Amino acid sequence: MLSRIAESLFWIGRYVERADDTSRILDVHTQRLVEDPWIDERRACANLLALMGTPVPDDEADTERVLATLAFDRSSPSSIVGALSAARENARGAREVLSAEIWESLNVTHNALPQQRTMARRYGPHSLFRFVRERSAMVFGLADATMSRDESWLFLILGRSLERVDMTSRMLSTRVLAGDAAPSWTLVLRSTGAYEPYLRTYRGVVDSSRAAEFLLLDRLFPRSVFASLEQAEACLAELERSPVRDAIRIGVAGEAHRIVGRARTMLEFMSTPELLAQLPARLEELQRTCSAASAAVTHRFFTEQAPQVWVPEEAG
Repeated sequence: MLSRIAESLFWIGRYVERADDTSRILDVHTQRLVEDPWIDERRACANLLALMGTPVPDDEADTERVLATLAFDRSSPSSIVGALSAARENARGAREVLSAEIWESLNVTHNALPQQRTMARRYGPHSLFRFVRERSAMVFGLADATMSRDESWLFLILGRSLERVDMTSRMLSTRVLAGDAAPSWTLVLRSTGAYEPYLRTYRGVVDSSRAAEFLLLDRLFPRSVFASLEQAEACLAELERSPVRDAIRIGVAGEAHRIVGRARTMLEFMSTPELLAQLPARLEELQRTCSAASAAVTHRFFTEQAPQVWVPEEAG
């Protein structure tokens, strides 16, 4: 596969997942501001922007600033609209390996964004968030249903898995690091789509330790950090499978595989009480892991050397 196409697929997975998770975070954030009249809106907005990587002073933070930055900014790939636009642009360069249904879904989503933005500004943003979640689910559902499990699918799912680790870590950080302005664990579980699976698993009221444990370590919930790292590791193992890899007797074939495997091993073998006691530091480490793994994937699979240019000799 051409490295250009592989890179496009990787970033389609990341951008669609980023739009999905950002819409979940913002939906819970805006609902919380409406339901709790005592919350300090500026502080809550400033904390959210800082955790999403766009810090601003408290006196400049409000819901309008949050939505403009994280939802409507077309020029930023960190916003919902920007991420979906970037996913569609990457899909244009990889149409030969994407199914027609996936391309059509991304294209329809992109073309519907202006109308969704207008409705969000007029009637409130919740319709936009619901639209984004539904369209993201459709893209990945079509990928599962219409793509062969070859390198194309592996790069798409690898991108989704790394982005999911990063975004789930950020969602947990909104609860752990925000102090008095932090959302409840119930809201954090809802923002990740984990509330009903959590209740079916633990059959009781939401407990802080169990909620964090579920989002970090549950092997069966697909949005947990552990499950996402395991999926990313499986994708990297398949992508690195080759006669050269079979001859390797020490370690793994790629740096990205080593980075992801080390993070997964840390979660798997560290005791739960110890992990929860060090939770802020571990969440920051997981976010750094995603950045390092993404850089290693780029270096290993996508970086191309400049083509050789042959200059004919001048005739004497």
